[in-house]
Amino acid sequence: MGIIYYGGAESPIHIEDGVLAHLKIVITTKLRRNESFTLSFQHGAEEPTGRTTIWLHPAIPLRFVFEEPEAPELDPQLIRDLADSAHTSGGIALKREHILRASGGTHTPPEGTTRGG
Repeated sequence: MGIIYYGGAESPIHIEDGVLAHLKIVITTKLRRNESFTLSFQHGAEEPTGRTTIWLHPAIPLRFVFEEPEAPELDPQLIRDLADSAHTSGGIALKREHILRASGGTHTPPEGTTRGG
């Protein structure tokens, strides 16, 4: 389980390593171009039901932490799909299909693995 530390948020955002690796490519590319956008995701099982949207901006501190020491294999099509959605007014809306694709579609992640405590 990877973690995004974003700005002064009261709690870090927990996202599966494979998904986070794909998001990192898209997020850093857009921020390097000085482009702001949103990222939305559903809350994890240990949190109240709901979803969160964060505004990603180049001036806000951001750090990615991965549980696994080795980088996972990346799916170029998933990166393109996430990048395309980042260019829309709705931004990136992280969905279960993204989680499945980032993990190679070999298993269904447990409920609530897109974000935790």
